[in-house]
Amino acid sequence: MRKRAAVLCGTAALVAGTVTAVPAEARAPHTAGTAHAAPLSWKNCGTKNYPTLQCASLEVPLDHARPHGRQITLALSRVPHTAKKYQGPLLVNPGGPGGSGLTLAGFVASGLPKAVAAQYDVIGFDPRGVGRSTPALDCRPGHFDAVRPDSVPRTPRIERANLQRAEAFARACGEKYADVLPYLDTVSAARDMDRIRAALGAKRINYFGYSYGTYLGAVYAKLFPQRVRRAALDSVVDPTGVWYEANLAQDHAFDDRHRAFLAWVAKYDTTYRLGTDPSKVEAKWYAMRAALARKPADGKVGASELEDTFIPGGYYNGYWPHLAEAFAAYVNDKDTDPLVEVYERFAAADASDDNSYSIYTSVQCRDAAWSRDWPRWRADNWAAYAKSPFMTWSNAWYNAPCAFWPTTSLSKVDVDNRRLPPMLLFQATDDAATPYQGGVTLHRKLARSSLVVERGGGNHAVTLVGNTCLDKHLAAYLTDGTVPRGTGEVDAECEARPDPKPLSSKVTSASSRGEELHELVGFRH
Repeated sequence: MRKRAAVLCGTAALVAGTVTAVPAEARAPHTAGTAHAAPLSWKNCGTKNYPTLQCASLEVPLDHARPHGRQITLALSRVPHTAKKYQGPLLVNPGGPGGSGLTLAGFVASGLPKAVAAQYDVIGFDPRGVGRSTPALDCRPGHFDAVRPDSVPRTPRIERANLQRAEAFARACGEKYADVLPYLDTVSAARDMDRIRAALGAKRINYFGYSYGTYLGAVYAKLFPQRVRRAALDSVVDPTGVWYEANLAQDHAFDDRHRAFLAWVAKYDTTYRLGTDPSKVEAKWYAMRAALARKPADGKVGASELEDTFIPGGYYNGYWPHLAEAFAAYVNDKDTDPLVEVYERFAAADASDDNSYSIYTSVQCRDAAWSRDWPRWRADNWAAYAKSPFMTWSNAWYNAPCAFWPTTSLSKVDVDNRRLPPMLLFQATDDAATPYQGGVTLHRKLARSSLVVERGGGNHAVTLVGNTCLDKHLAAYLTDGTVPRGTGEVDAECEARPDPKPLSSKVTSASSRGEELHELVGFRH
């Protein structure tokens, strides 16, 4: 899942100009006939970090129920295989929905053992509507420009301001993309993947997905089980909670993870001088939030922007030292500069990705039903906030356009599957973005799957960033299909890597890869 996740639904009124729903036949998950596509024309598009990257484009139907109708374009990337033993294409996806997968192909190919990566064409792609694919959505530029209303709607005025922002975003999407929105959903993206398979000339594909990419992979496997050769899924979305329940579960998990960060700050009191009692450190954080609600730092970082800044710490503990320094500088020295710097580094750039957010909302709002009953969501979010105040309302407003979305919603896909080869799942026990139960649930739904757990791990997206135990399981699976087999709920366990230390001049290659991966996967799913 990316980019946030919770929901806030509003009044029963829909945006004017509601678009037509996808025909029922297009919605129903079923195994379609073989897709046909012209051969791909690859051109060099290498970068400094990934010099062997190649790029191509592929036309696919906007509406897969009308294969000869309007076509749209997908942007693809490839790191080609170099070994004599060729195991076919390995499609990779960073999550989202809304994440660009073009660079991820280079990241995955460089992170796997050379002998393993050499046996695959590692294929990245921008899903429909994303990045370099066309059309690429940008519903309402500047939707996250600072300073936004306080996320916690303590007054009717604040509540109205946030609801108006959500409705305006949904209305803008409907006005600009009425002809496209009915075809932005996970099932359509999965059918696009089968078009990619056909264009590559492969009878079956291998797949590796992070976060929301795990759900996309599970849906593809449901539609095309006979075309799955191997599939590895890292940080697993609970498919039974798409998307409302999963989002509320996220609120509680992020609150736990934020408290873990505050306990880490207390552990290093000699560095940060914020106290040794985590509860008192937490009180200082919320006091900082209240102060910024009254007077935003540098006119940029108010209460909502502060939440945006610290939410990435729930995804990746490598950010904790930077966040702690900014927190300490504000509280101890009244210095706002470090806080503004980390906001611009972790939050402003992510929030400014208008395309990514446009796709996030388009797919999530279309994928599954969202209530239009605002009193229900007000009650649910206040109840969640009472237990988990850190992210609940921020997360709610991020999803609030679904209360006004100008399409009908599809039914979520039942991904139960007994027709697949062994699949390999990875899940950290304390992951906030995709809580642990999601991995267990999907493991039960995918017959013959194996679940590898990072015990004590709290990061989101855990393979190819330095945990050699996890990476050995991934490499063995991609080498010859080997999966661990346990006797209980979990098939194998790996210990989490240690939490970071306060900042020093040393930055390991593993931590650099961790930050790169989390930039690719993004925040909020």
